[in-house]
Amino acid sequence: MTVATKINALMRCALDDISLFLDLDGTLAPFTDTPEAVGPDIARNALIRNLAMRLEGRLAVVSGRPIADIDRILEGVVPAVAGSHGLQRRDARLDMIVAPIHSGVAQARQEIAAFVRKYPELHVEEKPLSVALHYRAEPTLEPVVDIFAEDLARRTGLKLQRGVMVIEFLTPGMDKGRAVRAFMVEPPFAGTRPVFVGDDLTDEDGFRVVRSFGGIGVLVGGLRETFADYRLGNVDAVHHWLARGLQTECLELETAIEPSYRRI
Repeated sequence: MTVATKINALMRCALDDISLFLDLDGTLAPFTDTPEAVGPDIARNALIRNLAMRLEGRLAVVSGRPIADIDRILEGVVPAVAGSHGLQRRDARLDMIVAPIHSGVAQARQEIAAFVRKYPELHVEEKPLSVALHYRAEPTLEPVVDIFAEDLARRTGLKLQRGVMVIEFLTPGMDKGRAVRAFMVEPPFAGTRPVFVGDDLTDEDGFRVVRSFGGIGVLVGGLRETFADYRLGNVDAVHHWLARGLQTECLELETAIEPSYRRI
């Protein structure tokens, strides 16, 4: 098997050599005012289905959304999925692994509901193993949300996960990186070189883990401090890159992360 090479900052990965891990929101699907507004897209889902088939199942979606919601948006075209930041995982054989819910989640739901009554611009996203508080509609509330979130996480024992204009209260114990690691020791992923594509702070765990397997992280969006190696500009650029890779049998990138932004 050939391996990915870098020549003058060029990344080249033959599809036969890799496993592909993809975030959903901000990577495969654009952000909307509320998470519920994201829905199926015929062209995108056909592309992902064809990629999964070409990779012989070595494609997994790794998202903060619950698996049921991922399946709704992608119309079930991807068998291997990690949801809720890895707290739910469906392997390539369709076996499900689900973490037990933390006792603090119920308290968090109650206190967040009361908090949102004071700030109706906020949006609550209920998940099976967690609850998320979005402030996309009013970014100026970030300092208030942050203070509330730190206190609530401390009192409930929940993991506090920050994202793009969202703070999530999670059952502790998993993250996207650990989910990727679990996939990488199982067939059909084992023995391949992982490529992880994501946009959010939660994807940094994935970037860090694929690096430990000799893999490559691809950041989507604006340049920031990151464990990723390369960058794509937006969701449309991701779709174009994947479609071209399917056509040419090879994923290629030229925009390497500048050394000053690379986390070690």
